[in-house]
Amino acid sequence: MGKPMYRRAILIFIAFVWSAPVWAIGPETSVRPAERQIRVNNQTSRSQTDAGLANWIADFRTRALAQGIDGTTFDVALKGATYDPAIIKRDRNQAEFTKTIWDYLDTAVSDLRIANGRKSMGRWQDTLNRIEAAYGVEKEVIVAIWGLESAYGTFRGSAPVLNGLATLAYDARRAAFFEGELIHALRILQDGDTSPALMRGSWAGAMGHTQFMPSSFAAHAVDFDGDGKRNIWGEDPRDALASTGAYLKHFGWTAGQPWGVEVRLPADFDYTLADRGNTQLPSAWAKLGIVPVNGAFDDADGVASILLPGGAEGAAFMIFANFAVLEKYNTADAYVIGVGHLSDRINGGNGIQHSWPRHLRALSKPERIELQKRLTAAGFDTVKIDAKMGPLTINAVRNFQKAKGLVPDGFPSLSVLDRLRAL
Repeated sequence: MGKPMYRRAILIFIAFVWSAPVWAIGPETSVRPAERQIRVNNQTSRSQTDAGLANWIADFRTRALAQGIDGTTFDVALKGATYDPAIIKRDRNQAEFTKTIWDYLDTAVSDLRIANGRKSMGRWQDTLNRIEAAYGVEKEVIVAIWGLESAYGTFRGSAPVLNGLATLAYDARRAAFFEGELIHALRILQDGDTSPALMRGSWAGAMGHTQFMPSSFAAHAVDFDGDGKRNIWGEDPRDALASTGAYLKHFGWTAGQPWGVEVRLPADFDYTLADRGNTQLPSAWAKLGIVPVNGAFDDADGVASILLPGGAEGAAFMIFANFAVLEKYNTADAYVIGVGHLSDRINGGNGIQHSWPRHLRALSKPERIELQKRLTAAGFDTVKIDAKMGPLTINAVRNFQKAKGLVPDGFPSLSVLDRLRAL
């Protein structure tokens, strides 16, 4: 949804030490993190020429028509398509840089973004109330996604989506994924929801106020304003906001349940318990000495796990099932925390109370790969060497820390890498 279904799948950058790359972002631009794209590694590009793209389009036409795309729609949509090497360069390099979660949140949940979110929620209050009633998703959550994806509609993307998708589908690395997205984009045109000229968005195909990929649009977009079109591209955000509500509802959003709450851990906390697979009722966590920073726990919210996005030195969160629903929009933990915390702040909640270990820096992509290789070589198998600091790598880091008598918070820091280098 937003970038939904990149995997709906994916797109652009951010930030978690282990989750993803980053945007060079200003105070109110989109801060969408790493796109969730299907990756095919170690493939070479086809001949990178306009003529090569034209030949590919001619071959693709047969496949598109076989999937129900009208010939006229196809010809109008891809007439004059040109190969864009800048898109391929961005696709190749999108994971080169990282931000720490605290640097990411400084921008994602800035005072300006909070203030603009409150203004936007006030301006569209009636619409948002109706969307909340229709889909059971709190309006501040939808507004927060809108804020991170397009800065409340002010940065919806200006790249021609069709040309970008054609370039990426023609390129060999992820051809099947982007060809599928291009088919969905052509079907959007065929259904009359928009025109080729208005179908604009990010370089990798995410579109509109809340940055839907074409496949996400196909599955979840709605005509909320009743004009006969599912228009997520124009100035009016109603269809896009409602489509985001429909998306989250589809993936199991529970009304009234928090995404997560900041908690304080006891001095003797067993950090091996901070595992996404270890879920308990809040009352059970409370018996271990964990207390909420604000308010009180409620077992009616369901089971939860403990998340340490900045390691043992950073803020701790108790996260609930809605956290996993937001991950369907973007899998990066930093993005989910950004959406959740921004929604809380828009709704009048407090800022994160615990300090962050700002003396630490994020590992670069080469360092993340080195970390995985050294962990695996030392007997702590990360399973994949992909620079992604996901659960498998976090568990490997935790096991290494336990073996060396370190605090087993699973945080992939430079100090952990240095300890591995010293072996």
